[in-house]
Amino acid sequence: MRSLGIITEVRAGEAPTALLLSLYSFLLLAAYSCIKPVREALILQLPGGAEDKIYMAAATAMAMLIALPLYAKLAVAVPRNRLIVWVTAFFAANLLGFYLAAALRGSTTAVALGFYLWIAVFNMMIVAQFWAFAADIYSEEAGKRLFPLLGLGASLGAVAGSGLAKVLIQSLGAIAPLLAGAAVLLFSGVIAQVVHWREVRSFRTGPPQAAAMPLGGSSSDAFRLVLRERYIGLIALFSLTFTLVKTNGDYLLAKVVSEAARNAAGSGQLAARAVTSHIGAFYAGYYLYVDGLSLALQALVVSRVVKYAGFGAAFFVLPVLAFLDAGTMSVLPLLAVVAAGKVVESATDYSLNNTVRGMLWLPTTRRAKYLAKQTVDTFFVRMGDVVSAVLVFLGAHLLGLGVRPFALCNVVLTLGWMRLAWVILREPARTPAGSE
Repeated sequence: MRSLGIITEVRAGEAPTALLLSLYSFLLLAAYSCIKPVREALILQLPGGAEDKIYMAAATAMAMLIALPLYAKLAVAVPRNRLIVWVTAFFAANLLGFYLAAALRGSTTAVALGFYLWIAVFNMMIVAQFWAFAADIYSEEAGKRLFPLLGLGASLGAVAGSGLAKVLIQSLGAIAPLLAGAAVLLFSGVIAQVVHWREVRSFRTGPPQAAAMPLGGSSSDAFRLVLRERYIGLIALFSLTFTLVKTNGDYLLAKVVSEAARNAAGSGQLAARAVTSHIGAFYAGYYLYVDGLSLALQALVVSRVVKYAGFGAAFFVLPVLAFLDAGTMSVLPLLAVVAAGKVVESATDYSLNNTVRGMLWLPTTRRAKYLAKQTVDTFFVRMGDVVSAVLVFLGAHLLGLGVRPFALCNVVLTLGWMRLAWVILREPARTPAGSE
């Protein structure tokens, strides 16, 4: 337990569950990071792939309107352990299906767009489910101390997954990481079940015992909670805004990367048939840098920022960095500059920002954690992507705007993001005593 003190404060009896949850987050992020380069390789080899990434946001939002009610029905009907295991197994089976489709049909438009749509749903739902599970286990006080440790597990997993993806792509091809991702994902479901059993059997009363029972109620409570509770509604608006900024930045990077690869192919520096693998290798390396920096921040910085600077200051770090990144892009829209800025911004998002976003839900009810959080972290986040898609359509296609105008748009949006963060910090989370 002393060694864990390097990362954050862990008290007597807390280490076993905290380490298991850290392993759980490690496995989830390892699986996701392993398959991320496949997503980029499949879609960016298509003509107009950078724009296709943005336009798929609308399809993703529609898919969420189908997926969320189904998830909510399951969440109110079964105990949390079955919910987590069943959802995890379902996504693992999907990965096997995409591997077979890509192996038999190749990198077709249908496979590329279908996988991009799927991973957009998977990414948000599986991560939101993990943080809901963690917030359900810990009190607000314990969560603020231990969430940085869980985030470290996620950061370690992201590095491991990115490294594994790079090796698999170079040795076995662009789609090989899908099989590895499925196997790791299934193992994460086993760990989640172990954590649930341990917590329920360790306590005879209180939240752990209640967690062995279904939530009950109606699946329509998910959107109702977002609309009814001001605190949750503000988090939803914040999630939409920060996603809009992030997606715009991701579009700028994808645009610069794909253009650089096609220019290299056009000049003879790169074989035309190697464009897909070249882009996949770039993103594997890019994610490795992001995840490596994220790991360092999570291990050495996050808990200390929260403890010494306070939760409020920690909440403002990413929007300030995003503001500076967008300003730099607007002046120097070069691949090295854009990639370096996105590495810092994304690493901070995956470490500090993900941790403090999880902390926002600690004082809320169990129903809010499993229903409203899933809705906010999936539908409202993807609505940020939809707004970005509209901006790209209007700016890139109708007006022919380049990198600089989109970067300037992000400068303005980050100012609104900071304003929302300020309002959220001043809004108490109204959690009725004894409510579920």
